[in-house]
Amino acid sequence: MTIDENLRVGADLLAAVLRQFEVERFYTDEAALLDAHQYEAWVELFSDDTHYFMPIRRTRLRRELGNEFTKPGEIAFFDETKQMLLGRVAKIASGTAWAEDPPSRTRHFVSNVRITEDRDDELDVQSNFILYRTRLKSEETTWIGSRHDLLRRHRGSFLIARRHILLEQTVLLSQNLSNFF
Repeated sequence: MTIDENLRVGADLLAAVLRQFEVERFYTDEAALLDAHQYEAWVELFSDDTHYFMPIRRTRLRRELGNEFTKPGEIAFFDETKQMLLGRVAKIASGTAWAEDPPSRTRHFVSNVRITEDRDDELDVQSNFILYRTRLKSEETTWIGSRHDLLRRHRGSFLIARRHILLEQTVLLSQNLSNFF
């Protein structure tokens, strides 16, 4: 390799490392907002045209794995726009959301963050998560899954333009699904 080629490779690698750090820092900050119940600030991380979707997972035979998750437009746990997220946040803030009064105590863990496609101003990002919640005296719930996000560059950071949440569970044992993923 020539010196110019080495410099170009080094610059590309440095750019990729910085991009990875930016995305991971964004997710860490997002998790901190959720765990601190700062839902108004959290929902501002979403673009106005966002799609927040959590399909239902069904147990299927190997040959039917393409139908394991429901599709957009079919029944889902969440199939929401930013306006719908704002409505959920407003209801929690009003004190009339029985499922969050008293509020849940949560910890969001995000790992295995992978940028699968980089189109300069938009990134396709996949990550794994664990959401642990405890509520009241003894209610505990853990959700495990992956997220497939479309992040859009915005003012030195990102907006979430799409979030698809894929749970590992096929049966939810929690008494409600009032948390954000």
